[in-house]
Amino acid sequence: MKIGLRILLGYFLVVGLAAWFLLNVFVVEVKPGVRSAMEDTLVDTAELLATVVAQDVRDGKLTSSALLAGLRGDARRELSIRISGVLKHKLDYRVTITDARGIVLYDSDGQDVGKDYSRWNDVYLTLQGKYGARSTRAVEGDERSTVMHVAAPIRDQGRIIGVLTVGKPIASVQGFVERSQRKILQRGTVLLVLSLLIGLGFAWWLARSLRQLLHYVSEAEAGRKVRLPDLGNNEIATLARALESMRSRLEGKEYAEQLMHTLAHELKSPIAAIQGAAELLTEHMPPAEFQHFLHTILSQNARQRQLIDRLLVLVRLEQQQGLDGAEPVELGALLASVAADAGARLAARGLRIAFGAPGSGAAGSAVAAAAPAFSVRGDALLLRQALGNLLDNAIDFAPHGSAIVITLARVDGCASIAISDNGPGIPAYAQERLFERFYSLPRPDGGAKSTGLGLPFVREVAALHGGSVSVQNGGQGGCVACLLLPLPLSL
Repeated sequence: MKIGLRILLGYFLVVGLAAWFLLNVFVVEVKPGVRSAMEDTLVDTAELLATVVAQDVRDGKLTSSALLAGLRGDARRELSIRISGVLKHKLDYRVTITDARGIVLYDSDGQDVGKDYSRWNDVYLTLQGKYGARSTRAVEGDERSTVMHVAAPIRDQGRIIGVLTVGKPIASVQGFVERSQRKILQRGTVLLVLSLLIGLGFAWWLARSLRQLLHYVSEAEAGRKVRLPDLGNNEIATLARALESMRSRLEGKEYAEQLMHTLAHELKSPIAAIQGAAELLTEHMPPAEFQHFLHTILSQNARQRQLIDRLLVLVRLEQQQGLDGAEPVELGALLASVAADAGARLAARGLRIAFGAPGSGAAGSAVAAAAPAFSVRGDALLLRQALGNLLDNAIDFAPHGSAIVITLARVDGCASIAISDNGPGIPAYAQERLFERFYSLPRPDGGAKSTGLGLPFVREVAALHGGSVSVQNGGQGGCVACLLLPLPLSL
C-alpha cells in the first residue's frame, strides 16, 4: 500500500472515529437535555400555580376558582403555532391538585377526581417535603406515551395542605429532539465530508511531493540526468535539498577519483612519447631526425591539450542536470550548418553529404533541401557540436569518394537524425564500449585515433535534451549513428 493511501486512511480513521464519537454523544445527549429543560419549565409552572391556588385550596373553593376553570378550558383549545419548524396544535399540560392525604381534588382533564394519588412519587415525596417528580407511560410498553409529572407543595402558613402536579407528555417535545438530532447528523456528515476532502487534498499533496522526490532519487540512482524538483519551502523540500547536497558530494568524490585515474592512464602515452623524444633531442642527430622528434613532441603536446580541453567540456556536461535556456532549434538548418562546418574535411577525403528517404538508403543531391522542417527545444550550440562529432566519426570511417547519408524523420514523437556511412562497421568486441570515455577504434586509413570523448559528449547532450543516441552496424554494411530528440507536443 502506498504511503499516500496509508496517510489518507489513517487520517480518515482518526477523523471518522472522532466524528462518530462526537456525533454519538450529541445525538444521545439531545433527548436528556431537552427533557431536563422541560422538567425545569414544569418546576417553575408548578411552583407558580401552587402559590396562586393556595388560598382556594385552603378555603375549599376549587370548584368556583376562575383560574382552574380557565385551565380546564384552555386544555381543550386548539392552536396552530410553529416553533422552530415544529407545529403545535394544542396545549399539552395537565394539572392535578390533591389534598394532604393524596386524594385528587382537581383534574384539568376531569378524569381522576376523587382518586388516591398518594402512592405516586410526585405526590408522595412532595407531601414529605421533598422534590416530587415522576415519568409514567400512559400506554404500557409504549415509550412515546411517557408523561412527565412535576409536583409543588401547596402551603398554608408553612404547612403542606395539598400538592399541585403539572404533567406534560414527552411526545410534545419529541419533534424538537428529532429535529436537533437530524441537524446534528446532517452537519456532522458535512463535517465528515469536508474532513475527507481536506484529507484527500493533504494526502494528494504529500503523495505528489514524495512521488517527485522518489522519482528524483530513482533517476539519480540510475545515473540519469535529473533536476531537483521544486517542492516549495517545507520539510520535504529540506529533505530533498539535503539529498541533493549528499548526492553532489558523493558523486563529485567518486567522479573525481574515476576521472583522475582515467586521465592519468590516457596521458601516459603522450607524456612518454614527449619524454622519449625530448631525451633524444639532447643528442646530436641529423636535421631530418631532429625535425621528426620535434614534430612528435608538438603533436603529442597538441594531443594532450585537445584531450584536456575536450575532457573539461565533457566534465561540465556530465555535471549539468538540465538545460538552462532551451530555445526552438530548426533541425534542417542546423544540419546544413554542421555540413558546412565539415566542408573542408569532406572535400579533402572526396566525400559528399546527401539526404535520403527514411529507411531507403537512397541519397539525394542537396544538403538541406531534402530535410523535413522539424524543430526541437534545446541548446543549438550543444546540438551542433554533438552532430558535428557524429559526422566527424562518419568522415573518419567512410571510404574515399563515397556519400554520407543523413536521414531526418519523425519516429514515435521524436525527431530521428541518422548519419550513415559505408565504412567497415563496428567490430563485435567494440559494440559495448563505444560510449566509454577515451575508447576509440583505429581508423581504416591508419590515421591517428580520436580522443575517445566524442561519443560520450553526444550521449550527454542527448540526455540533457531528453533524448538518446545509438551507434550500430547498418543493414547493408557501414555504420549508422542515430540521435533521437523529443519533439514538442504541438507538432
